[in-house]
Amino acid sequence: MTDFFPGFDSVTSTVDGVELFARVGGPADGAAVVLLHGFPQSHLCWHMVAPTLATRFRVVCLDLKGYGRSQAAPGDPEHVGYSKRTMAAEVVAFMAALGHDRFSVVGHDRGALVGYRLALDTPEAVDALVICDNYPTPVIWDNMAVDPNFTPHWRVFAAEGTDAEDAMAPDLLEKLVAAHTASGTVDELGDDVMNEYRSDWRDPARILAYCEDYRAGAGIDPQLDRADLDAGATVACPALVIWGEAFLGKAPEATVDVWRRTFAPHILGVEVPGGHFNPEESPAETTAALMDFLSDHAGTPAS
Repeated sequence: MTDFFPGFDSVTSTVDGVELFARVGGPADGAAVVLLHGFPQSHLCWHMVAPTLATRFRVVCLDLKGYGRSQAAPGDPEHVGYSKRTMAAEVVAFMAALGHDRFSVVGHDRGALVGYRLALDTPEAVDALVICDNYPTPVIWDNMAVDPNFTPHWRVFAAEGTDAEDAMAPDLLEKLVAAHTASGTVDELGDDVMNEYRSDWRDPARILAYCEDYRAGAGIDPQLDRADLDAGATVACPALVIWGEAFLGKAPEATVDVWRRTFAPHILGVEVPGGHFNPEESPAETTAALMDFLSDHAGTPAS
């Protein structure tokens, strides 16, 4: 089996009865940075970014609940277990178990949703936040209300009953990933990594977890977000958003402006080449942006 993270340890910890998995590397006394992947991936999406970050930081590449090597817990009728608030709390508990009460968060796609929820709910734990190629959930649903062709898979995968699980077939996931790259293929992600993802996509327990994630993203997640927006809640820590030139870079509204008018009024922005999968399509540019930002802000909590 390919070791995508040479020199990193494999670590597991049980949080609220769910076993979570991470690869951990870098200097033990370095400022802690947790990397959160997106859908339908795992911690492996960071394999071209994490080694460089680990030359300076204590890097934790975590599999969110239901993804990769972390346990796929059953869902619940209100989908609270896969809400981003619950998953964010699980990240905080996992990091605490490793001895990190404060850390920086880098999240791509679904991991970005967990990341900004974590920063909103537990600001005392977060030194800095990096969002990779995503919007707040209310913006996504607002865009879908105007344009039915905007991320239509969100509706499909959030369906109740078994329709979503039936729709989430491996061949559909393969096409969905390819459609979100600049090249329209999965070539940049690499055969070995793609084979690991494909193995996950054949696991019914993980498919159920993915759908629960999307069901939360259609219900409790935007409800919590809209309540916070109405209350004027914002991210307190330094924040950066990275987006792909060929994906969110093509949207009518600048990505940095979306975040500035919602949860992060002072957020910085960096556009990188490629499509949605920044860590894999543009690893050098994504790594450079992260190193630059985290070097200024990781391990230096605001006074």
